[in-house]
Amino acid sequence: MEQSGQKQGDALVSKVSFDLSKNSSSPSSGPLTVKSSNWTPPPCWYEPTYTPQQLKKQHEETKNLPHASGLGEAIQSFENNYVDGHPYKNYNLAKKGKGMWWDRAALPYKEGGDLSACDKPIFWVDNGRPPQVEDAVTPEVLAELAYAKIRVPDTEVELSPKTEQTVNLPTWTWLDKANFKPVSVTASLPELDISATTTATPISLKIEPGTQDANLHPSSGTCEIGKNGSIGAPYQKGSGDKTPPCGLTYLRASHGEPYAFRATVTWKIAWTGTAGAGGDLPDGTFGTTQNVVVQEVQAINR
Repeated sequence: MEQSGQKQGDALVSKVSFDLSKNSSSPSSGPLTVKSSNWTPPPCWYEPTYTPQQLKKQHEETKNLPHASGLGEAIQSFENNYVDGHPYKNYNLAKKGKGMWWDRAALPYKEGGDLSACDKPIFWVDNGRPPQVEDAVTPEVLAELAYAKIRVPDTEVELSPKTEQTVNLPTWTWLDKANFKPVSVTASLPELDISATTTATPISLKIEPGTQDANLHPSSGTCEIGKNGSIGAPYQKGSGDKTPPCGLTYLRASHGEPYAFRATVTWKIAWTGTAGAGGDLPDGTFGTTQNVVVQEVQAINR
């Protein structure tokens, strides 16, 4: 299990934890790029963080820090809001066990976290009354956070021939189903007894030859996943003149400068959560580039 990671600004480490046991762990795995241009995982969120006693302890420790003299205005404002009754009195100690103080939290910056995007001060929430606050943690928010943690395997596809390709002869391209299985991440928040599992499932492969002098098979360059879970098909002896279900035919040699062949897999994203919640999130993609040498010879032994 992994917590969301780190202390950022004045917020404590988030209580959200992540189960990465069903994520890709290969050295060449990577994060997904979200296909939708108007959606990203939330940069920050609000979650239950302190009991009344914990808030009091944290504030008193802050006041006693060696540099606290430079925080006089901030400390006075905090005490006005949370001690003196404007609007909260004495850290809400009288409501012990009846609720929690909520504060902001964020993913690490490298995963798109931005604590400054949430600027609401610490607020009180009674037990059993979910806050009507934008970006308050819910199963769906957890699903979106899990999305940011998903890692998928490298997209280096199988090619036939394996080494040099030949002008005007088809190159067969495929992905083995054994190497491209669904991956998932589960995010949980025990304080609210909620969780969500986000799953990425490969659905198609897009190939880009690295040159305009090539024909794609199919012509769209997008190969859909088959019923058996694989994409494309391995070359079979005697199929040299056949059109592969997924592949391409180079029309011009690379002349010493290899073509940058790119393969990108699209992953469908869905989630399930507490109390039967669930749905879809925008598809993600992950691709890699490999050099391909194309020769002029008109025949090849496969």
